Amino acid sequence: MKASSGFPSSSFPEPARVRAMFGDIAGRYDLMNTVMTAGMHHRWRRLGVEAAALTTGGSALDVCSGTGDFAFALARAAGPLGTVTAVDFSRRMLAEARRKGGRAGLNVDFRWGDATSLEFDDGSFDSCTVGFGVRNIPDLHAVFSEMRRVVRPGGRVVCLEITRPTRTPFRQFYGVWFDRVVPAVGRMVSRNDAAYGYLPASVRRFPPADALAAVMKDAGIADVTYKLLAGSIIALHWGSVR
Repeated sequence: MKASSGFPSSSFPEPARVRAMFGDIAGRYDLMNTVMTAGMHHRWRRLGVEAAALTTGGSALDVCSGTGDFAFALARAAGPLGTVTAVDFSRRMLAEARRKGGRAGLNVDFRWGDATSLEFDDGSFDSCTVGFGVRNIPDLHAVFSEMRRVVRPGGRVVCLEITRPTRTPFRQFYGVWFDRVVPAVGRMVSRNDAAYGYLPASVRRFPPADALAAVMKDAGIADVTYKLLAGSIIALHWGSVR
């Protein structure tokens, strides 16, 4: 029997309910990421930083930043002379991120905000990233339009996200892992049934890699390319701003 997410599978849940859910699991979110990906999520984010082409002294924005792992990877690439800003809609996630940044000695400006209506001027950053968060937003076009808007011409927009696998052996693994293993492990580690029952529903609702590339292009991002990772379970998309 599959775990229930507590959210209707046929429609996108109310943003307030999603925000509350992430707030409830903020303290155990990093542990769950490590368990679910066998620690590989850090490597995937490093590949995302490479795709962002952020150089020493550069500036970057990370949206849907969660507990900040992508933002911290960007900060390491930008170095002490660079600037990294991170936005998330969960204040409890941001509190965790700030604590982590303080312990690591990494200077990231964490702000509460809406990824579909960013507070920054046009062309404010050299790159803009989103990692494992955009599938939680109903209006993908709005997110990518805003990400493109705040990046200077010549800069990069990067998206790292779970996707539906295209390779046959991984399709069967994908179904077992997301529908059975992830909710079970989530119950043990996070003690929140809804949160990790929600994960497979959010992935099923999300467009496959080629369709996501089309959304990014439609939002005005140029030269969109993507690479499938982890046996085609993870998709890394990137494109440029003209």
